[in-house]
Amino acid sequence: MAKLTKNQKAVVAKYEPSKLYEISEACGLLKEITFTKFDASVELAVNLGVDPRKANQMVRGVVTLPHGTGKVTRVLVLCTADKENEAKEAGADYVGLDEYIEKIKGGWTDVDVIICTPSVMAKVGPIGRILGPRGLMPNPKTGTVTMDIANAVKDVKAGKIDFKVDKTGIVHCAVGKVSFTAEQIYDNVKAVLSAIAKLKPQALKGTYMKSAAVCTTMSPGVKLDVKGFVAE
Repeated sequence: MAKLTKNQKAVVAKYEPSKLYEISEACGLLKEITFTKFDASVELAVNLGVDPRKANQMVRGVVTLPHGTGKVTRVLVLCTADKENEAKEAGADYVGLDEYIEKIKGGWTDVDVIICTPSVMAKVGPIGRILGPRGLMPNPKTGTVTMDIANAVKDVKAGKIDFKVDKTGIVHCAVGKVSFTAEQIYDNVKAVLSAIAKLKPQALKGTYMKSAAVCTTMSPGVKLDVKGFVAE
């Protein structure tokens, strides 16, 4: 058996893989068991007792993280000329229409969020096969198809994220950076869990939140006691 490094020994001493931690305790522990030289991302995974194949059990929503994601979000706004200044003043990184649609057709997707107005959806639709698999397709349900371009851009820049249950029934999302304080990570995690809790499908029978865990880019997952959270 390979010898444990100094950092690995520190993790073993502080962390119990099978234990369910209170959310606040878990957020503090993450900072103690992460030893990366870069500012690692903090991620939340929630295992839901839903069947994503059924339309009435699909879980998808948006939430604004109280302390943002900790990373710079690159925003592309696809709109007509009359909305371009509004988008630029709100802080969009890229603004245009036809030229960016052609770039995307050529394989360019170097952005994190795409926002557009309803009037250009006819042009955006054909590139859905490129944007969809990358999670970039604008959608009215997530507020990325709107006439209020300014507020949409500001919300995204401030930490608004969208989440969606995957085919295995799990919601994955980034909730900050390890450089955040434990309290900031806690606030962001709780905001996401609250948003997910409110989206419980009426058709669901049985346990909704089966389990949840937080981790950083290179740390083990810390299991959360979500039963106490759901009971709040």
